[in-house]
Amino acid sequence: MGDRRLLSPELVQETTEKIKIIKKMMKATQSRQKAYADKHRMPLKFTRGDKVFLKVSPMKGVVCTGD
Repeated sequence: MGDRRLLSPELVQETTEKIKIIKKMMKATQSRQKAYADKHRMPLKFTRGDKVFLKVSPMKGVVCTGD
């Protein structure tokens, strides 16, 4: 077959560097998305007596009986 190696040290080094760059770019993107979401998120404050709407979804597999 010859002296060809499957994983040369250069290939491993190059791959490791690319992974570091990708992780850095992903972290920057996540930070940007979080900043955007936090800007548009409003904190909810309720006091006693406030009227609110609740959304109730039925649970799967629960059988209700009219006892």
